[in-house]
Amino acid sequence: MMLSCKQTARLLSQGEDRELGFSERVALRVHLAICKGCRNVNAQFKFLRAAVKSLSLDENEEKPA
Repeated sequence: MMLSCKQTARLLSQGEDRELGFSERVALRVHLAICKGCRNVNAQFKFLRAAVKSLSLDENEEKPA
């Protein structure tokens, strides 16, 4: 089954909250291999996750003891 871009974005997001099944991972990889737009979305999701994680770590370090 070929995923649409909308389904791909949803799976990319869900993959952060739960473990994707084998068929979902395969379909996601196939779609990402052929769709530059979704590869860009994936890169943006990764950047946002890293930025939020960094901000969270910075806030924990700056709190006075």
